[in-house]
Amino acid sequence: MWRAGRVLSVRLTERGVTRLCTGNPGKPSSSSSSSSHSSPRPQAEKKRRRRQRDEAILTGQHSTAENNSGSWSEKQKIEYNVLTPPGTKKDTSGPFPSAYSPDYVESSWYQWWEREGFFRPEQHEHLPQAVDRTFSLCIPPPNVTGTLHLGHALTVAVEDALVRWRRMQGYRVLWVPGCDHAGIATQSVVERKLLRERGRSRKDFSREEFLQEMWRWKNEKGDEIYQQLKKLGASLDWSRACFTLDPSFSRAVTEAFVRLCDSGLIYRSEGLVNWSCSLESAISDIEVDSQELSGHTLLSVPGYENKVEFGTMVTFAYPLEGQDGEVCVSTTRPETMLGDVAVAVHPDDPRYQTLHGKQLRHPFTHRLLPVITDSMVDMELGTGAVKVTPAHDHTDFLLSQRHALPRLTVIAGDGTMTPPCGHWLQGVKRFDARLQVIDALVEKKLFRGKKSHAMTLPFCSRSGDVIEPLLKKQWFVRCDEMARKAVQAVDEGQLEIIPHLYTKTWKNWLSNINDWCVSRQLWWGHQIPAYQVQLPDSTDRQQEEQWVWGRSEDEARHRAAVKYGVKPEDITLTQDPDVLDTWFSSGLFPFAMLGWPDQTPDLQHFYPNSILETGSDLIFFWVARMVMLGTELTGELPFRQVLLHAMVRDKHGRKMSKSLGNVIDPLDVIHGVSLERLQEKVNEGNLDPREQLVAIEAQRKDFPGGIPQCGTDALRFALCSHRMQGDAISLSVSQVLSCRHFCNKMWQTLRFTLGVLENNAALVGTLEETSPVSSVDRWICSRLYSTVLQVEQAFESYELHAVTSALHSFWLHSLCDVYMECVKPLLAQRGGGNMCEDEVKARRAAVSILYHCVSSSLALLSPFMPFITEELWQRLQPFRGGAAAQSSLSLQPYPRADRLAHWCFPEEERDFMLVQDVIREVRSLRAQCGLTKEKPDMWAVCSQSQARVLLHFESAVQTLSRISSLHIYCPDNTDGCSSGSSIPPPEGSLVSVVDHTCQLHLHVQSGVNFNKQMLQLSQRRDKLVLKLEETLNRVRSPDYQTKVPAHVRQQTESKVSALQQEMKTLEEQLRALQETERAK
Repeated sequence: MWRAGRVLSVRLTERGVTRLCTGNPGKPSSSSSSSSHSSPRPQAEKKRRRRQRDEAILTGQHSTAENNSGSWSEKQKIEYNVLTPPGTKKDTSGPFPSAYSPDYVESSWYQWWEREGFFRPEQHEHLPQAVDRTFSLCIPPPNVTGTLHLGHALTVAVEDALVRWRRMQGYRVLWVPGCDHAGIATQSVVERKLLRERGRSRKDFSREEFLQEMWRWKNEKGDEIYQQLKKLGASLDWSRACFTLDPSFSRAVTEAFVRLCDSGLIYRSEGLVNWSCSLESAISDIEVDSQELSGHTLLSVPGYENKVEFGTMVTFAYPLEGQDGEVCVSTTRPETMLGDVAVAVHPDDPRYQTLHGKQLRHPFTHRLLPVITDSMVDMELGTGAVKVTPAHDHTDFLLSQRHALPRLTVIAGDGTMTPPCGHWLQGVKRFDARLQVIDALVEKKLFRGKKSHAMTLPFCSRSGDVIEPLLKKQWFVRCDEMARKAVQAVDEGQLEIIPHLYTKTWKNWLSNINDWCVSRQLWWGHQIPAYQVQLPDSTDRQQEEQWVWGRSEDEARHRAAVKYGVKPEDITLTQDPDVLDTWFSSGLFPFAMLGWPDQTPDLQHFYPNSILETGSDLIFFWVARMVMLGTELTGELPFRQVLLHAMVRDKHGRKMSKSLGNVIDPLDVIHGVSLERLQEKVNEGNLDPREQLVAIEAQRKDFPGGIPQCGTDALRFALCSHRMQGDAISLSVSQVLSCRHFCNKMWQTLRFTLGVLENNAALVGTLEETSPVSSVDRWICSRLYSTVLQVEQAFESYELHAVTSALHSFWLHSLCDVYMECVKPLLAQRGGGNMCEDEVKARRAAVSILYHCVSSSLALLSPFMPFITEELWQRLQPFRGGAAAQSSLSLQPYPRADRLAHWCFPEEERDFMLVQDVIREVRSLRAQCGLTKEKPDMWAVCSQSQARVLLHFESAVQTLSRISSLHIYCPDNTDGCSSGSSIPPPEGSLVSVVDHTCQLHLHVQSGVNFNKQMLQLSQRRDKLVLKLEETLNRVRSPDYQTKVPAHVRQQTESKVSALQQEMKTLEEQLRALQETERAK
């Protein structure tokens, strides 16, 4: 059921214009459920962009921004080799490995979490932080058609982050796993497999035998998918896992069908459906793809040796009956003319005024075709006369209803022509018949020409076959009233769709929805619980069909007996062999997974679900149907919020799709894979030769050395670091590799912290009793408080990228780059009598603060990186008094800002921004002049307010800038500064500029060559000018706004801004140097 890709149901009509084929027998195509999704121009534009991307890949013109993603070195693999029976807690008492290794870290934890029941809602009763609130959701059940891809990994990463966060907050959490039987998709895969391996088709098996093969596939693939979910760290309650064909779920599907039939919302009717001749089944809109044709095109079609011609318009004549003359009609599907029953013209068309009510003679069947008038006809299209084929065109079907026309099916379900076509065409395949019909028209001198014609061609996404609109008696769901309630729920705020931009689309689509055909001519799925009734002494073969439905055959028999007034034993019932559309059963998932229709404890506690999180491409085909069915069958919305994430694309901006060969298996990112194996997977697929070539070339350029082992935590963190509510997520392996480097940084931080704690274990106090002593203590404590506050706000608004950004920034740039560097000298001192009381107090505070910053950060990161945070947190536990032996980080309280209120020092954070600017400039100046070991004196020429800040953080400035001493000079204060030096900086110092009020002077003992420094700065400035001009030229190009994606434009704007700021700083530095030189 988890699907990717756009959904279109556009189809070709006889007149070669775009129409929409739906299963609604009574509504015009202009109100199709997919009408808001597509139009020829956007589709043509997408095709054009796709061709450009493919060409760029093949010619090497693709973006080089991330070409270094292929440059990586193999990391040392360290394995956890302590004997640990599955389900027992991992031993963390051994030596701490020297480097981070995913193999070591991810071993054993998941089995322990699962066995201990940490993911079950029953665990809630044992949480000290438990609150009386519930958080429940279902995973979008993956199809049992194969393995998961990065799109699935994104869903898991996002949902598990939310689930783990709520669980740590003390909520009663239920996240239900499951798999979808995916009727058409799975049956197609298994049919191809049986044909390839055994040379047998489905028809060579009995239904029971074939279903045994299907279950064998499901048991194999379903378990494989569940193992992948576990490898991704998904904290699902496996004791409640459900499959959409499980007996309990099947009972819910039957109950839903019966209730909807009883209420008149499901009915049986004859209507046009999307039909796949290869599958011999109706298919849903989600299985229909479309291809824009600019004109004459030859395409491969399943079942045909030679390519078939499309994109042409054929014109032929129907002779008038009883008089001279003819009426010409045009069509892109001449084979359907055997099913014509009339010709329609507009009543106001002057060309045909004298022909109203006349008749035409069919040249092959010799039927008489009336000339009818209808305002639906477009006088400007073609000849203005329209052939009417009610059994093969939706608009023509409506015309047949308005004018009481017969409906003649001339194409069978297997794609061959039917007996009414005549012996010369009976049994001929439809596209072969097309050529024979044209030849016959030429022979009868009725052919009037053929020309190239732009059109949209619908394809079955499963078989690749061209969709054929066929008239079938099927079961339909009446959607208008349910859709109205779904729109009302959003309008009245009962249901929130996030991001809100989808609200308008939701309303537009549901306001124009058609009835839903739920019959599928398959064997794999829920057989429709409806039975055709044969009454005793019933011999009239033309009688109208009689149907009943029931939860069982016995119930259906009883219903039939009551309905028709006969004895139950006198009735013959035949169950409908069709199965229900997969989307019908998956639409019940939020409540069927909880035991509905029974009023189970789970249903009472966890329904409605708290939220539904899924890909934005499923908003209509799954989300809307869940809302409609849930509201109708339970009387409540199935969830209160819908959170939609964007699609995952490759680094070239292409949708990840099996048909493009650019799908990345998340396990290949987690474990690593060679380029050779990646290309083997492409070759194993069933790709078009050109697509295969593009896929192979893209892999060769993107992954010349294969994909490095990144680990689960890095993959999850990278996925959640993207703005998931945007247009698309362009994930590159280099980004995931960067997150693996972050994992190693975390690992090394713990090595340092554990080393400190081993020598100072007794110094660790509780969070509440720990108070900062130094200025940098107060700053890091306040930074932690601000980070927790930012995380709380971002989590509540589902801005996970803001959460990960805040946590990444705190760990790297605040904790590691600043605080740890500042306290290293203090912590390196040996305790004892050599330390004064203030130093002992400062040391004790630093140890406790370091411990709590690391411990809290691990808890904050746990929802995103469950394995490494558990591993490192367990290593910290011996230094935490009274820790329970079986405790897990996944059940610890999530850090809260109100518990850190005593660590809030906003003025320290504000002031320290100046300190960081000073440190940045000093380090840049040292690098420019090649100062590596020397620790010069530094003068800060600044305002009095800046002087107070720098002196307040003097220790941090000295340590992080690597200077021997800090001197302050305030030129605007004639008496000098309140503290520090009143002497101006010595002549001959290196100069750098922080801002217009603050200059830095480094007094280097070896002397300074001003000319050399100015030359270096001038050369840097000249390079910057060229770089800035080059970037601005790209921005100024005429097609920049239309051709360059929004995210690339945003990156370029940031780059320009950074270059301009760097240029400004260089100019100020040059000016300061020149003034210093002149003053000498």
